[in-house]
Formats: sequence, C-alpha cells, structure tokens
Amino acid sequence: MAQSKILIIHVGDMDNKGSEVLLRSDISVIKEVVKDDVFLSVSTVNVEGVKKLNLPLNAVLPPTVDIPYKTADSLARKSGITRNTSKYKVFAIVSLIYMFIQTLLSVVSAVFIKIGLKPFYRSEIFSHMKNCDLVISCSDENFKEAASLLPSNFYWTLTWWTILFQRTFEISVAKFIGKPIIAFPNSVGPFKTWVGRFLSKLALNNCAYVLIREPVSYEIVNSLGIRSRKILTSDTALLFETKKRFSENFSHPAIAVCPGIYRYSLSDEKVRNYILDHAKALDVAVERYGFNVFFSPHYVSGLEYDDLEICELILHEMKNKNRSKIIVTNGVEEFKSLLDCMDMIITSKMHPGVMGVSGHVPTLFIAYDHKQTGLFKHLGIEDCTISIVETSCEKILSKVDFIWREREKIRDLLQMRVAELQETVRKAVKEALTPFVHVKEDS
Repeated sequence: MAQSKILIIHVGDMDNKGSEVLLRSDISVIKEVVKDDVFLSVSTVNVEGVKKLNLPLNAVLPPTVDIPYKTADSLARKSGITRNTSKYKVFAIVSLIYMFIQTLLSVVSAVFIKIGLKPFYRSEIFSHMKNCDLVISCSDENFKEAASLLPSNFYWTLTWWTILFQRTFEISVAKFIGKPIIAFPNSVGPFKTWVGRFLSKLALNNCAYVLIREPVSYEIVNSLGIRSRKILTSDTALLFETKKRFSENFSHPAIAVCPGIYRYSLSDEKVRNYILDHAKALDVAVERYGFNVFFSPHYVSGLEYDDLEICELILHEMKNKNRSKIIVTNGVEEFKSLLDCMDMIITSKMHPGVMGVSGHVPTLFIAYDHKQTGLFKHLGIEDCTISIVETSCEKILSKVDFIWREREKIRDLLQMRVAELQETVRKAVKEALTPFVHVKEDS
C-alpha cells in the first residue's frame, strides 16, 4: 500500500506557544488516525523554529508567499529596532511590496509545476504540493480580519488582509494544482469588510472539508454560505499531553497568569489600565486566598509589549512581589507541565486557556476574541470570561472569587466536557481524512 503524503500549510511562528501546540497536536492526531506510516511535510513562516522541535516530519519548507508583518518583525529584531520607528515602517512597506512580487513568481511556478516543468521559484514547496495526496490548512485562526472584542484600526486591518490573502492564495494554488484541501479546526471571522468575506469565502469554498473549533465561528461560516462539508468540533490542542513534570517545587494555592495584548489595538491608557488592574487584583487575591503567582509568558517575540514585557510590567506594579515570579518556559511541553500544576489560571491568550482546561484547571479568560468565548461556551463555562475592553480590577476579582468558590464544580465539568470534545476532534479529523488517505479501521 502506497505511503500517504500530506502537506500541512499555514504553520505559524514557533515563538508563539499556541502555534507550537497546534502543530504538535495536528501531527499527533494525523498519525493517530492515518493507517501505516505517513509522509508529513509542513510549510511555515518559521522554518528554523520548526526544525529545532525535532518533530516527526519529512520536510520543513517555507511558504509560497511570506507574510509582510512577519518579515518586518524579523528584520526589526535583527536590526534591534522597535515597531514604533520609521525604519520599521520602511521594512513593512518593502515587505508588502515583496509579497506581491512573490505572488507573481508563485503564479508562474504553479503553472510550471502544473504542466510538468520544474519551478524556478521555491521549487521545493511546489514539488511537495504536487506530489502530496492531501493539503491541510493547519489548526489556528487562518480566516479572519479582526478580533471580535477589540476595536479595529488600519494597522490591524491591513495586517489581517495580508495574512488572509496569503492563506487564500496558497489554498488557491493547491486547488489549481489539483490537490484536495482540508481546513483543520479553525476559528473563522469576524469580518468587517467585503475584502475579508470575499477572501475567506474563496479559500473555504476551495476546501473539501472545513473543521470549525467553536460555535461562534460555525455560525459565521454558515452565514458566509460556504458549500464545503462543515464540521463543528473543537481545538486540536485539547488533545495535547505531556509526560514532562515541572521541575520546580512551589507552594499551593498557585495561580498562573498569562497576560498579553495585541499591539496597537488598545490605547496607551487602556494598556496602562490593563497592567494596573491585573496588579491590583492579583495583590488582593494573594492576600485573600494566599495565592502564589506565577507569570508565564506565552509569546516572547523580543519586540515591545510582548507577553514577557507585559508580565514584567504587571509584576513591577504589584505589592506582593515576594509571592510572585516570572517563569519563562522552554517550549510548550514545559509550559503545559507548569499549567497542569496550577490551582487556577488567568489568561488573555488563547492557548494557555486551552492547555489549562485540558488539564482540568479552572481558568479565567480575559477575552479579546470569540475564539475564546466560543471555546468556553462549548465547555459550559462561559461565566469564566471577561471582555478585555471591559476589564477592571473589580471584575477580575469578582471572577476570581467565583472561580475559586466553584473550583471543584468547574473541575468536574471540565473532566466531562473536555473528554467529549477531544472525541469530537478525533472523529472530525478521521471523517475529513478518510476520502483522501488510508485511515485506521475502528477497533
């Protein structure tokens, strides 16, 4: 029997633990479902980062087209500049122009590979696409143009347009070459303009299956009139487990805090309030419940206002610094092992929340998007959320009080609901893969 060949596209930056846990989980569930060995290759904006993980992959490739803000960020880090500088803006403009040059080169390469000629531009990714049995758009939030609970602005609209264009273009290329495409569990939307809706409809209608990870996105996909087979499931990262045990000993009760903001999405005043509200609420929680506070940054980019800097700014404002500590974990396995040890988690980022609830840890989402509120609605714990734009010290404390009071009930509910959602992920992935690769028979 021929070996199944799968190409996973749209893999994100491994500095973001969410991207890492999604990639690990996607690979794991594919290998769990597919019969015999599978030839797996991935296309990613962070080739070296993926290679360092030593995952069971046969090839790690660049995308057909780079994402401008990722290119600009990379150049900024190398140059030691921030996003506020004029030089960064030049990097961003040049990267945007370069994206369209890459698009033209990719179109020519796609035509070449289609007619049997060797592509001259990024030939390896086009060859893998040509020779694979199936293309998978990885689990994430690949089809959106805003965060539903944050105000829109020109910077983020343009950023999301370029990401969405890149996603749609690669799916269109795969379709042109004649490959079936599956979108693994994604959040979709929101959309503020016809541009976002048009690009997303084009991409998703070119997929044979669209797997959706929470009910809000499912409603959005239905409103777009997507013709593809749609399956409501959940986040593949709910399947992620680690045998690693966190090496440090600490006293309980312990609370992990994984804060973060979208740069330029909130005013300087709101960012300052976000920091102060966290600091004040955590101080009261320490005094009221005896918590030890462990800040654990989820995305460390080295640029201003990354999660590590936000952790440092909150800690700086706290009175109870002696009961608080920043822990920068080495990879997602250590990060997950830390979260599993906690008695409670407060997070503004998606995948600390996913990894927290998968370990049945009561979690408070300070949410900026429906991907977060949708997940908690799916789990039946929608009361454990606050909108990031409505955050205050009092609201954080009120939710901490509620979660701590109801923690045993929440744990019991998570044990039941997480297991149910994990099974829906396995079933959805198996259904989507079955027409295209050899899957294992049900035992």
